[in-house]
Amino acid sequence: MTTPRYLTDDWHDAERTFAVTSPATGEVMGHAADCGGAEAKAAVDIAWEAFEHWRAVNPFERAATLRRWHGLIMAAQDELGRSMTMEMGKPIREGRGEAAYAAGFVEWYAEEAKRVYGTWFPSHLQGKRLLAMKQPVGPAFAITPWNFPAAMLTRKAAPALAAGCPMIVKPAKQTPFTALRLAELWVEAGGPPGTLQVLTASKPASVTGVMMADPRIRKVSFTGSTEVGKLLYEQSATTVKRLSLELGGHAPYLVFDDAELDEAVSQVLACKFRNAGQTCVCTNRIYVQDGIFEAFAERFAAAVDALEMGDPLADGTDIGPLVDGAGLAKVLEHVDDAVAKGATVVTGGRATGGRYYRPTVLTGVTDDMAIMHEETFGPVAPLARFSTEAEAIAAANDTPFGLAAYLYTRDLARAIRVSEALEYGLVGVNDGVPSAPYAPFGGVKESGIGREGGPWGIEEYLEVKYVSLKLG
Repeated sequence: MTTPRYLTDDWHDAERTFAVTSPATGEVMGHAADCGGAEAKAAVDIAWEAFEHWRAVNPFERAATLRRWHGLIMAAQDELGRSMTMEMGKPIREGRGEAAYAAGFVEWYAEEAKRVYGTWFPSHLQGKRLLAMKQPVGPAFAITPWNFPAAMLTRKAAPALAAGCPMIVKPAKQTPFTALRLAELWVEAGGPPGTLQVLTASKPASVTGVMMADPRIRKVSFTGSTEVGKLLYEQSATTVKRLSLELGGHAPYLVFDDAELDEAVSQVLACKFRNAGQTCVCTNRIYVQDGIFEAFAERFAAAVDALEMGDPLADGTDIGPLVDGAGLAKVLEHVDDAVAKGATVVTGGRATGGRYYRPTVLTGVTDDMAIMHEETFGPVAPLARFSTEAEAIAAANDTPFGLAAYLYTRDLARAIRVSEALEYGLVGVNDGVPSAPYAPFGGVKESGIGREGGPWGIEEYLEVKYVSLKLG
């Protein structure tokens, strides 16, 4: 967009703007509308009016609009992938993959729109008929993160729109253009005015404060840090909003000594270094059983050393830049702390200029190191030893977080035992990349509440109404 705009019931030119810079080059790649309280208040008014219309639209018609949106997203897959790569540094192959993943949510919820079923159920009185029906909860507000700027928008907006709820989205300030393009495609698909709005902002609180205080916003979905999630949880109490919170993680990966080593290395590598380690479900702690520790560490370090770091727009790139200076600073802090306390850098362990940091493997890792207690959100893989299954489970669960966990074993009984014992909302068994649009996604403990994806995702935007009908 040459003129920075935002979307409510129509496109509006911005009175204020902010610069968006490329993490790969540091150059300004454009300017986005800097919305505030006035724009947020107008958006709620528009969403409330749109709700009266959109909730009454036949679900098959809503589904048809979503199907058209899906087709347009897939047609723009390369464009959207490039947008994400330029905004936040994700390698272009991952950007294209995310565009298809984002479209997958739209396709799934186009189907689910037609499957919002009610239930007739028996009464103990002969002259009554009882019904439980499902209805849209109302206008919704979503705050999406920079690391998955397309998929997190559709994972929230698609079920809301399918259920009959207008959605207002506040994307991360690092990635406004991907969100705006998706909104453009929604309008092109025939999405009615006010059903999907996008407010970009450099100061999120100016928009979020209005949304959290207004009782007409009935549902809030947030993906981001636990600290901000707790604040939104507190703010939601005033108007008793429904919440979906996908918050911080600290994912363990348990590699047992019966693992097929090359496949285990491949799965841990995919889990750890996707998006340069900047995903909430990336493994942050890798526990390897004593019997295979040395062999695993050697093969894993060789695989990490072979990863290509460079221009994220190049098809051969595996590792792009970190999103900002704060992200790089945290990686440096965690590695310095680990080395100071006795860890060994097997490969990597250095910044290479700009926001780039070589993918890194650490051994000799102990529990007193910050990296074993805090989410690094970067391309650093700490390897720790364990002896017994019980020891591994205890170490994995020793955290306030509970988003994703992983294990690798060829023992079916162990796979079931450990999966049941891990206190996490998502468990990958021999699978480092288990997420799918049709599967439930969400955490336990301080990693959040609610589920997104699959049939569970649309339930977050539906209320159950009980109707008791006394026959004459």
